[in-house]
Amino acid sequence: MTATPHKLWRFNGGLKLPDHKAESTQETVFKPPLADCLTLPLRQHIGELAQPVVKAGDKVYKGQIIARCDTYVGAHIHAPTSGRVRGIEDHPVPHPSGLTAPCVVIEVDGDEDWGEHRMPPIEDLQNLDPARLRHRVREGGLVGMGGAAFPSAVKLNPRPQQTVDTVVVNGAECEPYITCDDMLMRTRADAVIQGLLLVKRALQPRQCLIGIEDNKPEALRAMTEALGGEENDNIRIVALPSRYPTGGERQLIRVLTGREVPSEGLPADVGVVCHNVGTLANIYRAVIRGEPLISRIVTVTGSGVQRPRNLRVPFGTPISHLVAHAGGYSDDVERLIMGGPMMGFALASDQVPIIKGTNCILAARSEEVDPPGPVMPCIRCGECVRVCPANLLPQQLYWFTRARDFDKAQDYSLFDCIECGCCAHVCPSNIPLVQFYRFAKNEIWSQEREKQEADAARLRHEMRQERLAREKREKAERMNRKKQALNDDSTADKPATAGGDPKKAAIQAALERAQAKKATQGADTTQTDQAKPPSDIGTQEKTR
Repeated sequence: MTATPHKLWRFNGGLKLPDHKAESTQETVFKPPLADCLTLPLRQHIGELAQPVVKAGDKVYKGQIIARCDTYVGAHIHAPTSGRVRGIEDHPVPHPSGLTAPCVVIEVDGDEDWGEHRMPPIEDLQNLDPARLRHRVREGGLVGMGGAAFPSAVKLNPRPQQTVDTVVVNGAECEPYITCDDMLMRTRADAVIQGLLLVKRALQPRQCLIGIEDNKPEALRAMTEALGGEENDNIRIVALPSRYPTGGERQLIRVLTGREVPSEGLPADVGVVCHNVGTLANIYRAVIRGEPLISRIVTVTGSGVQRPRNLRVPFGTPISHLVAHAGGYSDDVERLIMGGPMMGFALASDQVPIIKGTNCILAARSEEVDPPGPVMPCIRCGECVRVCPANLLPQQLYWFTRARDFDKAQDYSLFDCIECGCCAHVCPSNIPLVQFYRFAKNEIWSQEREKQEADAARLRHEMRQERLAREKREKAERMNRKKQALNDDSTADKPATAGGDPKKAAIQAALERAQAKKATQGADTTQTDQAKPPSDIGTQEKTR
């Protein structure tokens, strides 16, 4: 029996783009040999930097935690294989700036030895406590696999005032060239469904909606077979029209539920939690098989490689290793991009490593990345407004950002921009609008950090001044108490003529002692004269 068609809504704007997905889906997912060395950046997720718990020379086992991040929004980093830590070094990382960052570098021994670091499987799934599931997800270092790398445990723990009634599963994968989620659903559909059932037990939603674009018929078929139909146990698989950026979290929620996530709000504010299909498969592996997040499927594609395909590789693998197992570079490679052509960024080198959020490596030739013409003044045509899926005014944001009026840009909801690139794609003046918005966001974040540092410095100064004043006040009080104690003792021991002054009392005491001594000496002299014999008196008279 065919399920009742699910009602779909539309988001504003968007683009219909050539998908270029067939090139990398001709072969099944391939697992290449391990690279000789794995480089693991300490920041692979949204949130605080992970802190290393190993040092140079340490033996590490597969699945062992090598860097911890115990903050609420954070994720641990595990060793993808066994080996020895060469060191904690600065190394180029996947970032548009091309800068270096601290990384744990592991020399691979090839043994794939887990030691005792595989997490024990959880067997009683029917009575699985949500807190235990969140703990397992946190200990496994799981993050969203759609690119944002948001720690998954946070999404499994909505705030008390947030009632989640819908779980949305993101299998849209709307950006051109990227097919890692498509291949995952084709080959591991059962893991995705089992992971969804675990999340369903934890959140107790009213419905679960799996959104997959209609240009993935094999994935739709495999997921339907794994579920046992298009709809089963309040879980429904929904085929979506192919339109970029349907895979954006807010856009997908809008299409499937008709709900609008509020500006600067979260999906949970409208009763929705959204997970990527790769995240659900990793939840299943962490719970059932005790495996932390140590590898992922990465699409290596574009006309710049000889053999486009999807590879399952451990984190820390250099991009050059993936390209080598995709047939190597073709001639005239113009640009190496991490991510897709719309939201990805160019890499300065192929020696940077694969991290948790890496979903695609695009080696593009010149015809795929034709440089735009010269940047011309904005003609106010309004095309950017028409295609913006976030219902923003890109033209106004551009003017405010160019004038460095960041307060005004925030008033126009700058941070609701998902940086999808639709506005820049249609701009007839070739203005790199997304770069302007990224610049503005970074400037605002930088100003906020500076303000926080200034506030912290001012607070430290005020606390120091308060401490010095308190110490001065306490010292004065101690001196006053000591002086008062001396005054009390002097008043009790000395006559009233001393007036209670210790100095006067001391002088008075000295005078009294001198007078007493003088009086004693005078009395002794008188007694001596009276005691002389009479012969002495006669002698004195004769002498006279």
